[in-house]
Amino acid sequence: MIQQSAAKVELRAFSFIDSLQPQLASFIATVSRGFLPMEGDAALFVEISPGLEINVLADLVFKGTTCRPGMLVVERAYGLLQVHSPDQGQVRQAGRIVLEHLGLSEAEALKPKIISSQIITGVDNHQSHLINRLRHGQFLLAGDAFYILEIHPAAYAAIAANEAEKVAPIQNLEVMTFGAFGRLYLGGPDDNIKEAAAAVERIVNALPGRENQVKSLLY
Repeated sequence: MIQQSAAKVELRAFSFIDSLQPQLASFIATVSRGFLPMEGDAALFVEISPGLEINVLADLVFKGTTCRPGMLVVERAYGLLQVHSPDQGQVRQAGRIVLEHLGLSEAEALKPKIISSQIITGVDNHQSHLINRLRHGQFLLAGDAFYILEIHPAAYAAIAANEAEKVAPIQNLEVMTFGAFGRLYLGGPDDNIKEAAAAVERIVNALPGRENQVKSLLY
């Protein structure tokens, strides 16, 4: 039995992915401490505040569906739960369980907002090696274009990465889906990166949510 805490839970991100693309699925498997997702699995990313409440949502989802957990991140401010399954219906049911418990709708999550988006062309080999030391995914090569996205809330970096991979043959270098802001690093030929960046912007602008008034820390 779960005792509901008195703290009001903010739904920051609610992101359903119908089919994990190969690189994103492999990336999650690389950084995950839970069960590894497979290419083609459906996935759900839920981000809330305060962070500790994510444990309650995880309990309800695991008891109410056959979804497997990939990531559970519990910070003081934010909590992230990522679950997946080859059965899209089970993942959608996980989403319904979360929303029903919170007494909220998907539209009451924060609308994702791109904080910063940059493309660096013709990357120097020194910079590519620096990035490669930090990434958990593919490699950035000398001469590639390098795409850098900062997004709020953080969990939406995953659907941005998935959408980019759907439309263009790019290299997924890094996806940060938790914390104050999310980040996505992609590499590849100039035209592919431009196409991927356009797809990211389209999907972010199309997602529903309440007004997001966050501002970049730089401005």
